[in-house]
Amino acid sequence: MKRLPVIVAVSLAVAFALSACAVSGSTPTASGDSTSLAGSSITVYNAQHEELTQAWADAFTAQTGVTVTLRNGDDSELSNQLVAEGAASPADVFLTENSPAMSLVENAGLFADVDASTLAQVPGDYRPSTAKWTGIAARSTVLVYNPSLLTEGDLPASLSDLADPAWKGRWAASPGGADFQAIVSAYLDLKGSDQTLAWLEAMKSNYVDYKGNSTVMKAVNAGQVPAGVIYHYYWAIDQAGTKENSGNTKLYYFKNQDPGAFVSISGGGVLASSKKQAAAQAFLAFITGAAGQTILQTGASYEYPVASDVTPNPALPPLDTLDAPTIDPSTLNSTEVTDLMTQAGLI
Repeated sequence: MKRLPVIVAVSLAVAFALSACAVSGSTPTASGDSTSLAGSSITVYNAQHEELTQAWADAFTAQTGVTVTLRNGDDSELSNQLVAEGAASPADVFLTENSPAMSLVENAGLFADVDASTLAQVPGDYRPSTAKWTGIAARSTVLVYNPSLLTEGDLPASLSDLADPAWKGRWAASPGGADFQAIVSAYLDLKGSDQTLAWLEAMKSNYVDYKGNSTVMKAVNAGQVPAGVIYHYYWAIDQAGTKENSGNTKLYYFKNQDPGAFVSISGGGVLASSKKQAAAQAFLAFITGAAGQTILQTGASYEYPVASDVTPNPALPPLDTLDAPTIDPSTLNSTEVTDLMTQAGLI
């Protein structure tokens, strides 16, 4: 999980204030009268951006009187903690940045069904077919490149092309992070185990290792490496600020339903073990409702809203122009991804 810069946090606070004013007086719950929830509390295991989820929590509390306590961590840490805790977990809601962590908890049988009215707010492309959790936001895979080192004609047609020896030492990634592992999970879903392992083994020979997507982008910006695989919002946040770490770069979208065009769905789910189902379901309904998605749209995380017909920040290309591959997020297999990446010597 990434902390946002101070300027981003300030922007989120402003967005929260505007959104809270905009939705004042509305009822955000999907499962009952919000006034009946006043005075209750829920615990959210949060692997989303802390400032964004805090803005969601503050707005939800202002409308319902429900206190929200956040326990922050990353996708892998919190999903594995939930599986270890099982029915004894104190968590009521789980939020992630990527789908594989949601699938891990879902496959352990730990999620309650999401309220139908909440699911109705989210188009089918942005939630799993199982309805055990729902998409709350999205981020797109991109290739960030330095145009002083690569021309448009040099760019790969597919993520798979980065396995070619011609790309040895010319692209960077952060394979230890949940973001990159989600991209590999999409590759696995689309190409199968054998092709994925072959690609990962070629990656081991070709790529330059950095810790964190921001560091990858900074290295490309500084000309240390010509290109890197990251998510779009790292670049968008920096472009909206000083451009200090992206001013010498451009983004390339693979499109053509390539694995490199993967759109990763951030997830939200209610734990079946929660004793506060109404408040937990109401929080998920709020996040995917117009108020919650507007906080995402007008904030500074630059992720994509996916629900309630809320459009993305105008600085982003629309989701339907990215030509992403169609993948059921509930099928993404984080365990096999970890095994294959370990076998390839990447983690």
